Amino acid sequence: MHLLQPQTEVSVSSLVSTLPAADSDISAKPVQLSQWAKLSAEPEQADWLILHFNHWFSHLNVTLVKGGSEPEYFPADENGPARIQFAHGFFNSALHEISHWTIAGEKRRRLPDLGYWYAPDGRTAEQQALFEQVEIKPQAVEWLFAQAFGRKFRVSLDNLTGEGGDGAAFKDNVHAQLQRYFSSEAKLPRDAKHFIDCICACTRNGKTLQADEFQREMLD
Repeated sequence: MHLLQPQTEVSVSSLVSTLPAADSDISAKPVQLSQWAKLSAEPEQADWLILHFNHWFSHLNVTLVKGGSEPEYFPADENGPARIQFAHGFFNSALHEISHWTIAGEKRRRLPDLGYWYAPDGRTAEQQALFEQVEIKPQAVEWLFAQAFGRKFRVSLDNLTGEGGDGAAFKDNVHAQLQRYFSSEAKLPRDAKHFIDCICACTRNGKTLQADEFQREMLD
């Protein structure tokens, strides 16, 4: 494993604009393989997500898979494509792991667990502060994914038996980061943009996400 560090971003685009020609490697169009609105059980929704993600990102040699325990990322090798493994078939776990993958650059996608060293539950205050610093962008992106699906998003400090950190400050930071994406002060990773566009095509009749859909009090 490698030391925990802020992630570099892949090539980018704004939330509301069309991807430029330079991103023409994104070839999988938003295809409605099955009706999202008809699904209510989490296992069915997780299967829908796997099917669609693997279609939308087939050009990047990566697959989304259910895991039996902890989430983990496995880079592509001679035996097959990269695998984004999410925990226990949980839909929100899948969105979280996808968010990390979309933010990671090409070099990090060649590393196990995207180059993270992960301190388990029970982190010290210093470890927790570092964890929160690295989690701001992925959780802001995850919030976008969840909203596109019409699902409730909850921030995660993920340290139940250690120093809990400042939950209010972390929520402030996640919300501020998300608003920076909408204002174009920060640029959304290309693959996050593609994923959101594809989701919205299937769940919102193509209606794009708007900044006023994301209020700070929604995180409390």
